[in-house]
Amino acid sequence: MIAQFYQNIILKNPRSIFVILLITLLTFGYYSKDFKLDASSDTLLIDGDPDLKYLKEITERYGSKEFLILTYTPKEGMISDASINNLLSLKYKIQSLDWVHSVVTLLDIPLLNSSDAPLQERLENFKTLKDEEIDRDRGFNEILSSPVFRNFVISEDAKTSGIIVNIKKDRELEDILNKTTKEIEAYKDEIKKQNHQNILEIRDVIKSYENVGKIHLGGIPMIADDMMTFIKSDIIVFGIGVFLFIIGTLWFVFRRLIWIIVPISSCFFSVIIMTGLLGLLGWKVTVISSNFIALMLILTMAMNIHMSTRFLQIKEYHPDKKTEELLVLTTRKMFWPILYTALTTIIAFLSLIFSEIKPIIDFGWMMTLGLVTSFLITFTLLPSLINFAPKENISQKKYGDSKITSFFAEISLKNHKTIFTVTIIVILLSLIGISRLEVENSFINYFSKKTEIYKGMKLIDEKLGGTTPLEVILKFPKNKNQETDDDFEDWDTGENKDDDKYWFTKDKIDRISLVHNYLDSLPQVGKVLSFSSIIDVATMLNNNKPLGTLEMGVLYSKIPESIKTEIIDPYISIKDNEARINLRIIDSQDNLRRNELINKINYDLKNKLGIEEKDFKLAGVLILFNNLLQSLFKSQILTLGLVMVGIFGMFLVLFKNIKLSLIGVVPNFIAAFFILGVIGLLGIPLDMMTITIAAITIGIAVDNSIHYIYRFKEEFDNSKDYKKTLVLCHSTVGKAILNTSITIVFGFSILVLSKFIPTIYFGIFTGLAMLLAMISVLTLLPSLILFIKPFKDI
Repeated sequence: MIAQFYQNIILKNPRSIFVILLITLLTFGYYSKDFKLDASSDTLLIDGDPDLKYLKEITERYGSKEFLILTYTPKEGMISDASINNLLSLKYKIQSLDWVHSVVTLLDIPLLNSSDAPLQERLENFKTLKDEEIDRDRGFNEILSSPVFRNFVISEDAKTSGIIVNIKKDRELEDILNKTTKEIEAYKDEIKKQNHQNILEIRDVIKSYENVGKIHLGGIPMIADDMMTFIKSDIIVFGIGVFLFIIGTLWFVFRRLIWIIVPISSCFFSVIIMTGLLGLLGWKVTVISSNFIALMLILTMAMNIHMSTRFLQIKEYHPDKKTEELLVLTTRKMFWPILYTALTTIIAFLSLIFSEIKPIIDFGWMMTLGLVTSFLITFTLLPSLINFAPKENISQKKYGDSKITSFFAEISLKNHKTIFTVTIIVILLSLIGISRLEVENSFINYFSKKTEIYKGMKLIDEKLGGTTPLEVILKFPKNKNQETDDDFEDWDTGENKDDDKYWFTKDKIDRISLVHNYLDSLPQVGKVLSFSSIIDVATMLNNNKPLGTLEMGVLYSKIPESIKTEIIDPYISIKDNEARINLRIIDSQDNLRRNELINKINYDLKNKLGIEEKDFKLAGVLILFNNLLQSLFKSQILTLGLVMVGIFGMFLVLFKNIKLSLIGVVPNFIAAFFILGVIGLLGIPLDMMTITIAAITIGIAVDNSIHYIYRFKEEFDNSKDYKKTLVLCHSTVGKAILNTSITIVFGFSILVLSKFIPTIYFGIFTGLAMLLAMISVLTLLPSLILFIKPFKDI
């Protein structure tokens, strides 16, 4: 019924079908203008993560500004006249940009120990390094030895300084939250454009100061903008690279222009329609899905090569048949194997929807829709275009035997024991490698060492106290004077400001100092800032005499609001009866294991420092990204089992034979697990992209098994001879498998041109897995068929 409908409607009306496809192409091509990219940090978070909600609460409570950071390493000494003048000039130049709120440099740090005036006077009329009457050496040494500013605005070696560029808060943000989704998205797009312009402007400023020393730019807005540039670059480079490679492959395989035009047209139609569909649905491409165009080209090409190769083989067997008859035979023989190969690949990509991470879920759906599109185009556009071509032009110049497939056929026939021995060794190595796998999320190592992101983060990591932030929030039990309702209400609203000074009790200060010193002792931790840092500064100012709690309270009440807002309010919340300790992790440490570090801090705070679990909580970007990776690892390990069961089920439905289904899936499962083993043996941690390799490899590589077994079954029904069928299959479908596999392997190798390291790993290891899967299908699979002889019961 379906075959008759397809033959009458599609194959007999090539012109009408082509016109319909052309209209579809133009329609979706129009919507491709809405195709958008997204590189914001929100795209790498788990939807509904309670730690994300808590971090937002903390950020709101203690105040947070969006900022960029510059590292300034002058050619001359840091406090030489030239360096200070250059730094001042740079500060004022940046400050003049209309999107900049304020610029904080070494020259803006309050110097409280640079004169012998009374402390209160120094607090109210503090000086900075840019004041002419200041003792510059004394002031600089004060900053260099400051528990607050050392390794924060000045490196320990005094050669590198940090410049904080605070960005103006967008007043429209609060208003826009009440708008429609479309208006919110339009607003976000506008913000991205503005951010891009901001980064260009500040880079122009930096460029004009190249001769005064080394200046690197860092910060989340800059990373987001550069990531956007990387995604755009990757899409263009991958698309063009794969496109050129496919043309080369098609010419090498078919040696006729028609067999380049037809598959390339299928690829072009599939990609444009899919891009328009993404624009229509409002799905944005992220760094995770930036390779979707390359993947679509590769998978569409694989379908087309199988169809084209089978068409030419049938034409060789039936040279007198008309083109339409040849197409009927080809589509009838290829419909089910290509349908099932598409479905098995869809199962693999659908496994990504269990990840809880929106861009990965979207990537799974993107590729699912992409494969459906590619399948429909392959069975509509390809036969329509072949129908247009003159019959004499649709042959192949040379269709000889392949030396490679003939070699694999010979090995399969004569070397069963060697193949099985090598397979056992591969399985053992895979198990050893998989046992060594670990999941890590080193953000700095996601980028090439040549990129500005890497250079800036590395310098901040090594010189200015680390990059990845972590917060430890300490919650204090209610004080005795808070026990009555009236007292508590008065405390909580903060109406009685005089009560604030009584908050500073010995127990609280001791606990903050205890936790601060513990965190500071960890080798993975860079800069630690807390109220304890402020106390250390106050002690130094008090001639190294520790302040009593009463003195602290009095000092707190007398400190000018400008200083209080900048150096005290970010670390204590009297209203909420809690303290915040802010630390940064040295992200570039080779032996850093983030999940272990988080677990260790949680364990030590409870068991070594004796703080109850309810009285502390960890928050921050480190927690969010660790949650992301751990969640992805768990979901992918679980769904890998579902992918294997789903694909095995597909084989059962297609071949209706348990032995044959097991034989079909084994070579591909071995290839996928071996690649995970190789990653483990090389000591490369799984990241947010490489963690998906196994499921995707199985889904794509299993296509070869379906084509081989389907053809073997067909030919065996005619000859009833296993060895003859094996040789015949290697010389026919084996060549299509070889050609598609080479296309896929080299197609994935194009991903090494990315500037995003996980994408490079994904390309290398997926390509390697596909190569191994091809070799397994052309050696292990036929060897298993000869050994088990599964067709005797069919």
